[in-house]
Amino acid sequence: MTSESLRFDDPHLLGRLEAAIDKARSLGANHVEARMMRTRVRHVSTADCQRESAGLSRSSGFGVRLLVDGCWGFAGTSSYRPEDLDRAVRDAILLAHASRPLATTPVVLALEPVHVGHWESVCLEDPFEVSDAEVESLLCARELLLAGANGVQHTDASFMAVDEATLLLTSSGTRVSQRKTRVHADITALGCNDRSGVIDTMRSLAPPTARGFEYLRGDGWNWDAEIDSMPALLAEKLAAPSVEPGRSTVVLDPSNLWLTIHESVGHATELDRALGYEANYAGTSFATPDQLGTLRYGSVLMNVTGDRTTAFGLATTGWDDEGVAAQEWDLVRDGVLVGYQLDRAMAGEFGLPRSNGCSYADSPQHTPIQRMPNVSLRPSVTDTSTADLIAGVEDGYFIAGDKSWSIDMQRYNFQFTGQRFYRISAGVITGQVRDLAYQSRTPDFWGSLVALGGPSTYVLGGALNCGKAQPGQVAAVSHGCPSAAFENVVILNATDAA
Repeated sequence: MTSESLRFDDPHLLGRLEAAIDKARSLGANHVEARMMRTRVRHVSTADCQRESAGLSRSSGFGVRLLVDGCWGFAGTSSYRPEDLDRAVRDAILLAHASRPLATTPVVLALEPVHVGHWESVCLEDPFEVSDAEVESLLCARELLLAGANGVQHTDASFMAVDEATLLLTSSGTRVSQRKTRVHADITALGCNDRSGVIDTMRSLAPPTARGFEYLRGDGWNWDAEIDSMPALLAEKLAAPSVEPGRSTVVLDPSNLWLTIHESVGHATELDRALGYEANYAGTSFATPDQLGTLRYGSVLMNVTGDRTTAFGLATTGWDDEGVAAQEWDLVRDGVLVGYQLDRAMAGEFGLPRSNGCSYADSPQHTPIQRMPNVSLRPSVTDTSTADLIAGVEDGYFIAGDKSWSIDMQRYNFQFTGQRFYRISAGVITGQVRDLAYQSRTPDFWGSLVALGGPSTYVLGGALNCGKAQPGQVAAVSHGCPSAAFENVVILNATDAA
């Protein structure tokens, strides 16, 4: 059975899931979610124009989550055999009963309409149908464009693809299936300045995306132009002076700002973190529910939305793993905290009429939990360019690309670096510097937002590997943003800081 066959209209699979739901209800469950899931993950990597590794992994199975007298029970199995599905249902029932002595209040789910249908992300060329040899040839050809440049001593490239298919039935009548395809590729050049002994790297800025292999061929990203620019950028970086610490204005490219959004806004507005449910592992949040509607998160220019609808978004989907339809909503409006990421239980707990669809499990053996949607900073209505932002800076830095980062468990104090750092003097870029890190506290940083780029600067960045929960789960998420300027930001010399 292929991934494509997990569909809401497959009578064979529907029969098994319906039987599992009927069994759970006969054993006392008053709400049931039965889910089948198949995932394929593929990777190919090259180094110095030779294949370094290639692999393909597969996982599949069945998971059932249910409520008995307001208590959750969950169990999963890697099997599709009816007897194993029946055993998983019985295990979930037992767990719900065992949880009852620990429950303080019964789980109440926010209402959601019944949905029936199928959804797929955009994929023009299946990345699992392209041979390893062709992927290797493409990666090596791009490495060759870098390898011959002066100062480049080593190159490497990688490709990753994820294909995820799910089928979800609920006891309320929802019958939905979906298939998501995601890809990521990058290329890195390493060089050395023989006179100074400085060794550094330059990595491509292409973000992961919910597309097919066409992305690697240039549909959605200009690989040729980026690779053509990298040797000169690396040579300039190797010869650049080390940054002088102090306070300064920074203009952040979307290739850098997406990660700052992810860590300081995305995780901070997860309601389970704000409530302390993740304190043991992933931490809490300074943006607590008692501040909803009053917390000054940033300047009035700051408008951040959550969504599962953005085209090519890594967290875009038709429905979440509770059968809630994809939506868009405000998290920060005019600089004020106005929303959170919810699942049905948290929405019910707070008396909200509906979840905003943030429930997800990365495997059938894991229970769905609240996970991050696409979280994005809205651009200026005026189409201000990145060059316009830079022109408005008397003394500062332009930063592109992500690299290392650090943030505390409340998402409050942070430090970020990048791939490329440019000195700005009197509105003009005067050259690269090295070793820069910027440091701030979340509300101070977003409060210092003084200018936004327009729609033409907006880019959808993101990651395939956002981690959370115990047992650990991984989810993919995108963060769109324009270029943006922040004033009076602490600039550190990362070498000295280390």
